[in-house]
Amino acid sequence: MANPYAPPRAAVTDVVNVVGIVPADRGTRLGAVLLDSLIAGAMGGGPLLLGLFMVGAFTTPASGRDTGTMIAVALVPALAGAIVWCWLTIKYVKENGQTIAKKILGIKVIRSDGSPVSLNRIFWLRNVVNSLITAIPLIGTLYSIVEVLFIFGDSRQCLHDKIADTIVVKA
Repeated sequence: MANPYAPPRAAVTDVVNVVGIVPADRGTRLGAVLLDSLIAGAMGGGPLLLGLFMVGAFTTPASGRDTGTMIAVALVPALAGAIVWCWLTIKYVKENGQTIAKKILGIKVIRSDGSPVSLNRIFWLRNVVNSLITAIPLIGTLYSIVEVLFIFGDSRQCLHDKIADTIVVKA
């Protein structure tokens, strides 16, 4: 006779055991974060720094040029670079769950059941919710440390992955 007070039993498959899915290496994930930061900085910040350097080089009291206008002109390429970065990132995330760096490094984000992930899930659950939590004074700092340390678990999921029910895998 079965014990009526025993907990229910179920066959549970962990995300690392889903057939055909190979989790991305922790180092590759770190490389993707760093590379994405460099790419974003180069596409938006690089033109801004170059433009501001040009303002400083060509705007002197003797030149008669308006500094405000020169700064506005310097912002145009930076804004264009930021728009191109946003467009490429949204395009790749929508197509295959990849940022620019994830595409370069051959990894992508999927749902933990192996199905494709939506742009909304990545934007709202992986990015916005995570950013809102980290913005809370004191708690946000502690959260951001713990959030990243979760990658050392068997499933290699950070807290933002757990919140969004996603995993990062080899593409």
